[in-house]
Amino acid sequence: MLAQLSNFASGIGLLSITWEEGGMLVLGAILIYLAIAKKCEPLLLLPIGFGILIGNMPLNTLMDPPANGTPAGLMWYIYQGVDLAIFPPLIFLGIGAMTDFAPLIANPVTVLLGAGAQAGIFTSFLGAMWLGFSPEQAGSIGIIGGADGPTAVYLTSQLAPEILGPVAVAAHSYMALVPVIQPPVAKLLTTEEERKIRMPEMRKVAQIEKILFPIVITILVGLIIPQALPLVGMLMLGNLMRESGVVKRLAEAAANEIANVVTIFLALAVGASASASRFFSFEFLSILFLGLAAFAVSTAAGVILAKIFNLFNGGKLNPLIGGAGVSAVPQAARVAQGLGRDADPSNFLLMHAMGPNVAGVIGSAVAAGVLLSLLS
Repeated sequence: MLAQLSNFASGIGLLSITWEEGGMLVLGAILIYLAIAKKCEPLLLLPIGFGILIGNMPLNTLMDPPANGTPAGLMWYIYQGVDLAIFPPLIFLGIGAMTDFAPLIANPVTVLLGAGAQAGIFTSFLGAMWLGFSPEQAGSIGIIGGADGPTAVYLTSQLAPEILGPVAVAAHSYMALVPVIQPPVAKLLTTEEERKIRMPEMRKVAQIEKILFPIVITILVGLIIPQALPLVGMLMLGNLMRESGVVKRLAEAAANEIANVVTIFLALAVGASASASRFFSFEFLSILFLGLAAFAVSTAAGVILAKIFNLFNGGKLNPLIGGAGVSAVPQAARVAQGLGRDADPSNFLLMHAMGPNVAGVIGSAVAAGVLLSLLS
């Protein structure tokens, strides 16, 4: 009888929980709180937070691989979509089906703003190398500066899967904190007069331009940086389905059902894989700091680049749209719009900011392809 009671007690998680696992349960609860109470990126933070909860319960076997004829845990099977780099490209398919590239096509200079706003990726890469991370880990940490969670997951799963949990949580958390991080940086680098700059009305983009754009971008990226093609190619396929007008059902499925299901699986798997041993370490704190630095530098680089362009075009660009060059769509564009409205309530920057914002989506995927080609 005593032996049976002992066996029963050893199977009670409450009696086996470590302080690290307890800390992870608190972290998961905080992310769920931010998603529900503060509406911070709820589509991502809620399932990630819940994944952290179930993945760090003591004695759970959800992430156990198959062994000796015993089936794997449920989350292990779902995680294969991350490990095999399947989920992030499917997310990009949905993003493409939801994205209007007209602001980018109407003002091609915003491509450069989106490219410039990837500067934080490479500065944090150097910072991570200085702190002792391997080149593969440094590249995975740096990509957080692109403010694109699926891209960070994709690159890290390829280069440094051992730090996937901390990188994914940091990347998605900073995406949620765009309205908090970006305004101080943008205000610091601009004057009130610059924030009041009114940009000329955009030209109307022809439908044939919208159809040709994803085809041309796919060919160019495929020829120059083929490692970026899984992300950029799926992004452009989703956009082509949207703009062609002949596969409306497929475009709607990509933007809704497929994107929703894959988002649940991706976020849940990432959360469940976030082990306590990885999070409560100097490594995780370093990743958080470097990710924040990457995000701030990317925002600053976009704003500064826009100010440089104004030296040659007579001051036609509002520098705030340069900060929207990070990949957080449409949060970064809304931040630019809000800051512009604070300076001039009648100024409308949203559509102008969407140009560099969607360019940032392409830019972060291309940056991931560059890092993958150099480091893999």
